[in-house]
Amino acid sequence: MNTITETAGADAPAGGSIGRDGEQSRARYPDAEGFVEREGERLFYEVYGEGEETIFLLPTWSLFHSRHWKMQIPYLARHFRVLTMDGLGNGRSDHCRDPRRYRAAELARDCLAVMDASETERAVAVSLSTGAQYQLELARLAPERVLGAAFIGPLFPYTPSPIWLMRMPGFSWIFRRPPHIRQLYRWWARYNVAHWREEYPAFAEWFVSRAFQEPHSTKAIEDGVGWALDTDPETLIATYLDERAGGRPIGRPALRAQARNLNCPVLVVSGTRDKITPPRDARALTRLAGGRLEVVTGSGHFLHARKPVRFNLALRDFSEDAFGRERTPLDPT
Repeated sequence: MNTITETAGADAPAGGSIGRDGEQSRARYPDAEGFVEREGERLFYEVYGEGEETIFLLPTWSLFHSRHWKMQIPYLARHFRVLTMDGLGNGRSDHCRDPRRYRAAELARDCLAVMDASETERAVAVSLSTGAQYQLELARLAPERVLGAAFIGPLFPYTPSPIWLMRMPGFSWIFRRPPHIRQLYRWWARYNVAHWREEYPAFAEWFVSRAFQEPHSTKAIEDGVGWALDTDPETLIATYLDERAGGRPIGRPALRAQARNLNCPVLVVSGTRDKITPPRDARALTRLAGGRLEVVTGSGHFLHARKPVRFNLALRDFSEDAFGRERTPLDPT
């Protein structure tokens, strides 16, 4: 495992709205950043703030990189050390096309490699959607390094849902649908290789729009589509073709075991209008893990982006409890 660390300033550059690498300016820049190599693939990470009490904002599905946490980083870094990473397949991490590297256990090992490279001994881990499966694997592989587990809209396919069906081996035909049957590119039928290869921007816009159910989400949708376009169809296809490499979707008995074996405090946050992962699966994860469920009325899948104040305060309180320190009092103003 090779590590390269680069130091970055915490403050945004003075003047202008465009930051490094042509990126839109950030409210908070990392104090350090770097790459770590694992199994021949480079992984990019950033560190904000300092101290030993670290919140690790985990990667999610390779459709997005770590900038989807942008509403959390500036606030959390005032109270904790914050670690983020671009998951394999997007952002500044390598865009691998080997389906085997996208198995949940492999991505969890990527997270451990980043923890090692950033000298993060233990952390409160936070996941979004598909990241829940990486988080469960991380807690299985290294339970002593996970002090708390927070899940947002977890992809915990415990009950039938569109994504649950797409991941079942019997439904793999959807990836081989003839490309000329364009009229079937509707709703969840957009989950097929032909559509991704021919109309990837249209798929990205549909998925991101479905993830943001709150009114006045135009800017958030624009951001999400931009992040999705930082990867490419062939890379995204690799994340879903694991069954060709001998992988299988995890079954309910294994899901139950993983959730029950979480040996740390658990927080699950779910929006009542989540159109990507069903809230009933968030409830199932909460019950099995013996955790606490926070329901955000009227919110969709990316509730941390559209309801950041409520989510950030809930995560701050949860993390302070996990670290065993006194809670920060609410500002009466």
